Amino acid sequence: MNFLSVSEIAKLWNLSERSVRNYCAEGRIPGAYLVGKTWMIPSDAVKPDRKARVSNNKKHYLIF
Repeated sequence: MNFLSVSEIAKLWNLSERSVRNYCAEGRIPGAYLVGKTWMIPSDAVKPDRKARVSNNKKHYLIF
């Protein structure tokens, strides 16, 4: 199995390197593992879906 670096995956998926590292740390990329400070990501890994943003900001309007 071939592995790619964070920078290679970031270019391939059109994401920032920080986003790829976050996906790895959250366990959202199956098969990715940490060797020292370097993430090893399988070359056949699939880009995870983005999480939907949840807004707790409910607007309250005063009714007079």
